[in-house]
Amino acid sequence: MTTLGQDEIEYVTVMIAGQMFGLPIERVHDVFIPERLTRIPLAPLQIAGVLNLRGRIVTAIDMRRRLALPPREKGEKSMAVGVEHRGESFGLLVDTVGEVLKLPASSRDPNPVNLDLCLARVAHGVHRLDDRLMVILDVDRVFALQAEALAA
Repeated sequence: MTTLGQDEIEYVTVMIAGQMFGLPIERVHDVFIPERLTRIPLAPLQIAGVLNLRGRIVTAIDMRRRLALPPREKGEKSMAVGVEHRGESFGLLVDTVGEVLKLPASSRDPNPVNLDLCLARVAHGVHRLDDRLMVILDVDRVFALQAEALAA
């Protein structure tokens, strides 16, 4: 993770089903509103489809399905955070994208023992903010779980 100064890390914050997540800013390439999503026949449900983003084909992953959270209501819009994994472009579909937070690396705690198992499998710790818990999303673990799901 990129640190600022001695002890600060920047996170792009996103909301998924009412839970705040932070993605290390160096993993985020784009933030966009997905349009013209094309479903892929026989793809796992967590693969929402593909889209064209400035000439690149991007696979969209529905993070609600990936994390076994309730689906979006019909007509509810989503946003996407563009990331790369092993040279491929992906859009992680989230409910909203918030601000960029700079937090001390020393304030990151390990995953709490009572953190939901689906969240714990993709979390790289948490930050306790004034009014909520921000789960740090480990993008590599999201894709590791993706590979497990495809193999099953």
